[in-house]
Amino acid sequence: MTRAVAPIAKDDKIAALAAGLRGGDRRALARAITLVESTRADHRAEANALLAALLPHTGRSIRLGITGVPGVGKSTFIEAFGLHVIGQGHRIAVLAIDPSSKRGGGSILGDKTRMEQLARSEAAFIRPSPAGTTLGGVARRTREAMLVAEAAGFDVVIVETVGVGQSETAVAEMVDMFLLLLPPAGGDELQGIKRGIVELADLMVVTKADGDLLPAAGRTQSEYQHALRLLRPSAPGWTPSVLMSSAVSGKGIAEVWEAVGRYRAAVAQADALARRRADQARAWMWSEISEGLLAALREHEGVRAELKKLEHAVAEGRLTPGAAADRAIDVFLAGAKAR
Repeated sequence: MTRAVAPIAKDDKIAALAAGLRGGDRRALARAITLVESTRADHRAEANALLAALLPHTGRSIRLGITGVPGVGKSTFIEAFGLHVIGQGHRIAVLAIDPSSKRGGGSILGDKTRMEQLARSEAAFIRPSPAGTTLGGVARRTREAMLVAEAAGFDVVIVETVGVGQSETAVAEMVDMFLLLLPPAGGDELQGIKRGIVELADLMVVTKADGDLLPAAGRTQSEYQHALRLLRPSAPGWTPSVLMSSAVSGKGIAEVWEAVGRYRAAVAQADALARRRADQARAWMWSEISEGLLAALREHEGVRAELKKLEHAVAEGRLTPGAAADRAIDVFLAGAKAR
């Protein structure tokens, strides 16, 4: 007679996942990130329980955001940079936010195929995630994935974003240091990089500074170094600079890592890092409140019944968008009070 196997209690399941993750089990890390990225209500409850267990083991990493226009060579730079950082005795996690397929919603690019050497290292973990509909291409749960990676012992966490635009500033609200990669170009070719992104950058790196592109890289460095003089410092105690690098030759990669160390020392001395993370945590909370309320409003039975009528009225010019929004909110609040 076969004895029935008792189901594992949810608390035991979360405890086992947390223990495996803290013990360096890469499969546990992958499962944990899949859990925190899930939108299912039962998975969200499990993810919150997991994060609560892991929270005391987070916050000790260097959090870097890396962005740049398409074609600047983000993945190539990150691979060379990551291999150098590992060579210095660190463990690195790369959370690469891929553009999402409009049909299936999945990642298109697949960063593991673009960072083959780094992906083979036991000291590296690469996780491509579809950007979905989240503003700026930064996956909604990227912040939680960062905490999970930190709890697993990765002391350098990189968030790579899709591209550069006004909405891309979302990445700056979740990292300690924001790196902007620049192509070796000049003049009108650089106009696509918004001033707002430049103002947020703690460090700029001109990529592909080798061969025939070296003169153009030098001009780009000079132009942006001059432009930085007109902007306010990005963080107390730190003056942003522009470096050049080549992932092919390795030139400048060590200098970028040294600049990260100088930045960390400067903001720590000014007590700016703790304040920055505290501000980010508060912003994260309000972001979660906003997204949670919007989701609840859309799912509300009474609101859903009204929405189509309100949309038609707005489209036909019989009602202003503001008045329609007020009506939807009134229906939602009335339902909440009735409970």
